[in-house]
Amino acid sequence: MTEATSTQNDWNHKLTLAQEMLPLISQLHRENNVVTSIYGRLLVGVTDIEIIKAHRYARRIVERELPLDDTLPILKELVQLNLGTASIDLGRLAKNYSRTEGQDLRAFLEEQLGDVINAGSELEPRDVVLYGFGRIGRLLARILIAREGMYGGVRLRAVVVRKKGDDDIVKRASLLRRDSVHGPFNGTISVDEENEVIWANGTPIQMIYSDDPAAIDYTSYGINNAIVVDNTGRWRDRAGLSQHLESKGVERVVLTAPGKGDVRNIVYGVNHADITSDESDRVISAASCTTNGITPVLKVINDRYGVKHGHVETVHAYTNDQNLADNYHKGPRRGRAAALNMVLTETGAAKAVSKALPEFEGKLTGNAIRVPTPDVSMAVLNLDLENEVEKDEVNEFLRRVSTDSNLRQQIDYINSPDIVSTDLLGSTHAGVVDGLATIASGNHLVLYVWYDNEYGYSNQVIRIVEEIGGVRPKIYPERKDPQEIR
Repeated sequence: MTEATSTQNDWNHKLTLAQEMLPLISQLHRENNVVTSIYGRLLVGVTDIEIIKAHRYARRIVERELPLDDTLPILKELVQLNLGTASIDLGRLAKNYSRTEGQDLRAFLEEQLGDVINAGSELEPRDVVLYGFGRIGRLLARILIAREGMYGGVRLRAVVVRKKGDDDIVKRASLLRRDSVHGPFNGTISVDEENEVIWANGTPIQMIYSDDPAAIDYTSYGINNAIVVDNTGRWRDRAGLSQHLESKGVERVVLTAPGKGDVRNIVYGVNHADITSDESDRVISAASCTTNGITPVLKVINDRYGVKHGHVETVHAYTNDQNLADNYHKGPRRGRAAALNMVLTETGAAKAVSKALPEFEGKLTGNAIRVPTPDVSMAVLNLDLENEVEKDEVNEFLRRVSTDSNLRQQIDYINSPDIVSTDLLGSTHAGVVDGLATIASGNHLVLYVWYDNEYGYSNQVIRIVEEIGGVRPKIYPERKDPQEIR
């Protein structure tokens, strides 16, 4: 048999197995509200080719392609179990099972998934309102619509904006449908102008026109106990954001910008467990994209090696806050043409880290350089540590954190010599460590962390919304604390 024939036969074998997996994946989703993945790559609405690609992606995690022969038997057993709502990582299950010594597969799965077997598969829907519909607002809408289709937990009910003209709703729908950075909406969108409703994949989104966050009766639209996500950035302190709580039908408020004063800044995966049901936590902040990008990495490095002090330099994509052409701007340098210049500016992200991790109070400085790219940024963490480190050991630790820890959704790890910013577009992680760029010398460590400052951050916001809404699906198999990784 020639090498070409062998390769073709191998491909055909993979294709056969992937096609056998498709109905099993759909059955689990349809009947049990279970979403499957391969090392975090969701198998939702995928093709046979995409299933093969997801298994090949495992090379980045475990340094070998994941055989479909390993995951198909797991899927066959899963459909026989009476599972409840969950997100199940087939790659992790296959890896864990390979380490057992001849254990029966059914017994292994019952051990790994005990908490979700015979559990309910229905999540009580939680109403969500987006106050504002800009870059982050529209991405939040896309994610919420997709999440509702996956689990049914969060339910986007309305968007509140100021009316810009008679064709406002048509324009808003068009911006949701098409995005120059993130591409077309995955599904169908139509507009009911008479009732001011945008229909997206069967989800009715009520457009509410108002300029007063305290004067809306959401209950008149059938919206109750809603979580309002304020993505306007117009109010950032408790007094301003608490206006939303005066509107009928609002239970909690989440700000998509760093909060001021006593507003708690939450980075999901780091301090989300600190959120309480107290009155003070009815208003919280999801911090900034940069704070989310760097805080999980800083936490695990500090817990492992100890951080004495450091500097964060952010190379950040330009934003709507900058001018397209040279013009007046209230801030220094930001008035210069964003698409033509690197613009040195300040960032509050370094100081904001301490709002999620108090142990970093006074330890970090920071600056930012805005660059002529529309999305995906990088943070350079220049750290002085309490202990000496070696590059390979740090990288292996961070790689393991990205695969085996409970920060898997926050920290990703890559080790490719050809990765550039556009390759990270659409990343759902808070930050992605670029292992080849790591520098370690004695007590000095430099880490390069990519992050999709729009989409990755928006996913972090949704995780907070699901958490406070009580509809966050559990992920199996369960992960370790990063400091348990050896």
